[in-house]
Order: sequence, then C-alpha cells, then structure tokens
Amino acid sequence: MAINLQKGQKVDLTKGNPGLSKLLIGLGWDTNKYDGGADFDLDAAAFLLGDNGKVPSDADFVFYSNLQHTSGAVIHTGDNLTGEGEGDDEVIKVDLSKVPANISKIDFTVTIYDAESRRQNFGQVSNAYIRVVDENTGKEVIRYDLGEDFSVETAVVVGEIYRNNGEWKFNAIGSGFSGGLAALCRNFGVNV
Repeated sequence: MAINLQKGQKVDLTKGNPGLSKLLIGLGWDTNKYDGGADFDLDAAAFLLGDNGKVPSDADFVFYSNLQHTSGAVIHTGDNLTGEGEGDDEVIKVDLSKVPANISKIDFTVTIYDAESRRQNFGQVSNAYIRVVDENTGKEVIRYDLGEDFSVETAVVVGEIYRNNGEWKFNAIGSGFSGGLAALCRNFGVNV
C-alpha cells in the first residue's frame, strides 16, 4: 500500500524498495467551475538540480517543449491540454540508474499555462496530487495530496526526489509561487 504524505514530510524511496529504479511520477488535478471562459492548461515539469539547488544547464529542465533529458533519466510523456478525465493528467518517467552524478535532486512542478491573461490561479484547482509508481510493478509507492492551500499562486513545486547517503528519498513540498513558469525557471537558474 502507498505511503500517503503530508506537506513537508520526507520518506525513503529506494531503501525500503530494493531494486526500485524506474519511476512513473503521476501528477493530477481537477479544475473548479468558474466563468472565466478559458480552459485550464496545467503543465508538469521537472528540474534536475545540483547541490546548489540550481540546474547545471538549461537542458536540465524537462517540460512540454523539452520532453527528454539528454541522459534519458527523465522523460515527460507529453502535454495534456485539458486535464479532463480520471487518473494522472501528466506523467514524467524517471530512471534513477541514469540520473547523472552531478544531479542531487529532481523537483517536480505544476504551472498554469497563460495564467495571467486567463485570470487563473491554483485557488481554482482542486484534488491536486503527485504519486510515485514503480514502473515495473505498477504499484503506487508514495502519494501526496496537496489539499486546498492555494489562492493566487500560478505555479507549485509539488515534490522532489533527492539523493541521501546513496539512497533516494521523496520530499512532499507543496510550495506555491506567483509568476508562473518564468518565476520557477528563475528560482531554479534556468535562463528565461
């Protein structure tokens, strides 16, 4: 059974799951009904970060316009423009055995595309979650439901996996940002 996390909780990923290396990071959400007239387009992304919390290069940012990291360690399976339907809205595959040695953590984020002009924010999003699935078995290992803690934010750092003494751990972050994808890129050292 999956471990359900609360904001700020950190949990071991590989120590208790020997042989775990291929992960599916599923991100999902629902949008509340509102009369803004524009569809919601939420986008998942992954930032591969060094010890300093910044990307070593712009190529270490995997998102809808750069679907695969050069190492093959992180692959975004594609942009879902509507978020309709049940289950994961976007999926990012991670192969821990291929993560370059200079990468100490991978942060997973969700942003609202064109949020400012569409007058949209995470206060209008519900049932947001991140889950970590063992790709080989299909078993959900970790799940973090974000709750309704947001109002005007247009970007959220949902969670991260990070190296710790030769093992990988998961951190449930749930931290909101204003300024959308550009703000996240600046925070993680991507040139925008």
